Amino acid sequence: MGTTTVAWNINNTAENGSYTEMFSCITTFNILNFLTVIIAVVGLAGNSIVLWLLAFHLHRNAFSVYVLNLAGADFLYLCTQIAYSLECVLQFDKSSFYILLILSMFAYLAGLSMIATISTERCLSVMWPIWYHCQRPRHTSAIMSVLLWVFSILLSLLVGLGCGFLFRYSEYYFCITLNFITAAFIIGLSVVLSVSSLALLVKIVCGSHRIPVTRLFVTIALTVVVFIIFGMPLGICWFLLSSIIEFHKIFSNNFYEMIAFLSCINSCANPIIYFLVGSIRHHRLKWQSLKLLLQRAMQDTPEEVSGERGPSERSGELERV
Repeated sequence: MGTTTVAWNINNTAENGSYTEMFSCITTFNILNFLTVIIAVVGLAGNSIVLWLLAFHLHRNAFSVYVLNLAGADFLYLCTQIAYSLECVLQFDKSSFYILLILSMFAYLAGLSMIATISTERCLSVMWPIWYHCQRPRHTSAIMSVLLWVFSILLSLLVGLGCGFLFRYSEYYFCITLNFITAAFIIGLSVVLSVSSLALLVKIVCGSHRIPVTRLFVTIALTVVVFIIFGMPLGICWFLLSSIIEFHKIFSNNFYEMIAFLSCINSCANPIIYFLVGSIRHHRLKWQSLKLLLQRAMQDTPEEVSGERGPSERSGELERV
């Protein structure tokens, strides 16, 4: 997408005889890729910390399992974007381009699936708390995460095979069908994500019984909002617009680089959200250990209740974790 984008722009501007426009386009292209690399490196550090803490240092619950898998999806996506941006700027061998495309598609679909599942489970836990806590199978989070990973990789591989990204052999109608299935999958997840988040917000604000706002709710709400603003444009342009408009018209004029940069901001923002929510206490920021901040961000008890416990009780709880 990157080199072909530059080639299209060079050809178009050369025909018009506008060297200045061509130079400006290439400069913007390189700047966007450099910014993407910088943001992605920061995001890799943040997601690495989240992965390390949730995997080895914190007790995992139903929601932290999804957060762990979301951090893994974000980590993989940022790695592919760094490789792609460096490949475009430094003009490396382009033989791995389609492999990076498949991997980034896989990571994006997995991340979207995790966010939609987190929002849905949180909505169910608030709407039907007795059923959720009593009837929900114990290993639902782990099973759902595995299924989402498997489905995402299978769908990405099928798109790569059908559209000629892997073996340079494509079947037009099969590719169109797979793009339609992928677009339907993204639309379905987006609808589920939006409806569950809206239903949860209405329940908390307008419900007959007042439901306290916990740190976990704030964490999920901010994650959903950031994804809708920064992450959703990539899915829309990848699978929805490409089936309506000619492919090169979408990814020309550095448009793909812009939405890829936004998606990197989304993957980079999630660890920042966790630690920021965990650090806020009584409208003040208290910077403590990252382990404690991440644990607080996953806290599903009201602030008033958790605030009544003394320091010795909280430290004892952390030692048990």
